[in-house]
Amino acid sequence: MTDILIIGGGIAGLSAAARLSADAQVTVLEMESATGYHTSGRSAALIAENYGAPSVQALNRASMEYFQQGEYLTQRGLLVVARESEHEAFKADVANMGVHPITPAEAIDFVPVLDPAKVGLAAYHAPAFDIDTDRLMQDFIRTIRANGGHVITDAVVTQIRQDAHGWHVTAGAEFTAKTLVNAAGAWADLIAGIAGVTPLGIIPHRRSMARLAAPGGHDTSRWPMFFGVNESWYAKPDAGALLVSPAEEIATHPHDAYADDMTLAEGLDRYGNMVSEPVKRPIATWAGLRSFAPDRTLVLGRDPEVPEFVWCAGQGGYGFQTSPAASTLLADLITGRTPSLDAASVAALRPDRLRP
Repeated sequence: MTDILIIGGGIAGLSAAARLSADAQVTVLEMESATGYHTSGRSAALIAENYGAPSVQALNRASMEYFQQGEYLTQRGLLVVARESEHEAFKADVANMGVHPITPAEAIDFVPVLDPAKVGLAAYHAPAFDIDTDRLMQDFIRTIRANGGHVITDAVVTQIRQDAHGWHVTAGAEFTAKTLVNAAGAWADLIAGIAGVTPLGIIPHRRSMARLAAPGGHDTSRWPMFFGVNESWYAKPDAGALLVSPAEEIATHPHDAYADDMTLAEGLDRYGNMVSEPVKRPIATWAGLRSFAPDRTLVLGRDPEVPEFVWCAGQGGYGFQTSPAASTLLADLITGRTPSLDAASVAALRPDRLRP
């Protein structure tokens, strides 16, 4: 018997468990043999406060102090580049992403492989940071265990039922808890269905990624993350190489995702058309699932019909960057504390917004 049972050992579940473990006995169930296997292990791991819907931005802002105090951040910067013919779409990116126009020459100073014959427009935002995602997750796990909680892997949930004594979850062994937290990522609606709770329409979307050798042998370590207009592709330095994604969002089903070769080739071509170095064969390719609620905003809080069932889902691409504040909010809502996050943002994140 535990107080709170959390299904899902990605960043959402681990951060929630760490916050809750100070006040309750917490157990995390992860179906894979390691935590953070699916989306959390395949994240671009960047935070920019002005990225996402208004409620996401509120969580970003509220997370910054935690990241800074824990020294989880490294300055990266964010750059958008476009052709002259893409002026209207570029203007929209400037407005939506909070970037500021710079000259093409300044953009090429940041990323010397950009093609001066192609880059006609550019904009930059310095306060964008890499997150040390592995250390962040491991620190959350240490907190859970230090507070007497448990993280159990290879725990595939096959049955969930509720009675007067609480929730009974079969995942190899039998687990019982008064409160059940659904942090199952792409499997969130599936878990709700198993539990007899009405799903919220959370749909996973595939995003592919390729790892390329550093173009032209350049040192990429100080380059910003850079985007094509309308986020038609992006590239991010990573451990001496370059990650390039077509930034696709293809609705799919929960599974161990893999890159789509055609989609990846098209994205690499869009990237290649903006740089002067030829695109070589990827070192590796993979894909992750970014799961969205219908309004593309996180779902945090008690289910309006079954209050002992708590949603911690719909993170989309914002799981890591919002994790400190999202987990704090979730713990506040479960324990009955007054949330520190503003009331409008809390309301925008509640599950009942998605029920008629």
